[in-house]
Amino acid sequence: MPRWILLRSLVFHGLLIGSVMVVVILLVLVSPFGLEGTKDRLARAWAYFNLVALKWICGLDYRIHGLERLPRQDDTVIVLAKHQSAWETIALRAILPLRQSWVLKQELMRIPIFSTGLKQFSPIPINRSAGRRAILELVREGLERLERGRWVIIFPEGTRVAPGTRHTYAMGGATLGAKSGRRIIPIAHNAGVFWARRSVRKRPGVIDLVIGEPIETAGRSAPQINSEVEDWIETTVAALPGCHSERTADRAASPLASEKQS
Repeated sequence: MPRWILLRSLVFHGLLIGSVMVVVILLVLVSPFGLEGTKDRLARAWAYFNLVALKWICGLDYRIHGLERLPRQDDTVIVLAKHQSAWETIALRAILPLRQSWVLKQELMRIPIFSTGLKQFSPIPINRSAGRRAILELVREGLERLERGRWVIIFPEGTRVAPGTRHTYAMGGATLGAKSGRRIIPIAHNAGVFWARRSVRKRPGVIDLVIGEPIETAGRSAPQINSEVEDWIETTVAALPGCHSERTADRAASPLASEKQS
């Protein structure tokens, strides 16, 4: 891989770390005054800044399919998204409505400075080794966030996975959907093709992010919901550039493929 890709990637990483420090300072300054909306806007501005920096420094852009499928902020929903890269943790903050609460691994809340910023947005830290207890905690905290008008963002696989592979889809998000009756928005993308997990390098190109139709949860069981979410995400991801896998190749055509034909 050309050396300039690594150099540009390092420049972007330095800028990313610096921007985290700046936004955390700003969040701490406004925190005593409440100003929840201001904090959410600061987070969105930070995300947009880094997406623009990523485009101009590393040549990595993105396009969104199905943006019109997102409901309004006051129609609180649960978002279940594919997790391949650090990119989507930035992009979803910019793309989705302002008021968001993320389900994240407990270890992230122990990182100095970074955790200070996370705490400003009512996250839901989960001990992934706690099994059913973790699901019950997610549901309890998730219901409270939804009642407060915050969207709940979840990566059901629990960790970043390489393109063309998958992990088990945990039941937490689907259980929250079944208990709350709130709709689920599935999201697929191929960010890992350009920004791989545990890699500094950012390959130039265009990331495709696909927003699915809202999935109804009222009156349905968590396993039914989870299966529908997994099928849609994995089928859609498999149709994206760089994400082909034998396991999903023989499935029905993805919504993205249909969109391109229409």
